[in-house]
Amino acid sequence: MYHDQIILSPQDILEKEFKVDTRGYRLKEVDKFLDLVISDYEQFLKAIERMEQEKKELLEENIKLKTELRNIKMKVELAKQGEKEITNVDILRRLSHLEKIVFGKDE
Repeated sequence: MYHDQIILSPQDILEKEFKVDTRGYRLKEVDKFLDLVISDYEQFLKAIERMEQEKKELLEENIKLKTELRNIKMKVELAKQGEKEITNVDILRRLSHLEKIVFGKDE
């Protein structure tokens, strides 16, 4: 993803040639500094790759958990509907039993 936006690679930095004037930079200092830049650059690229992989794994886990949550919600709704039916049957039985007691009909 970020590789499209990064212009320089560690190799580009390593192979960069500078023009030197009579009062130019000390080449050893430039090389030493560029070595540090290359090292940091490589670490940044590795960190980006690790983070991209972690992001991918987290997105997959997020999708899995959302699916699991959706399934659990459906099961809870089905269970609630089942409880209502049982409760209605229980109420009808109790009403029937009370009617028999109130109106004196034998069971």
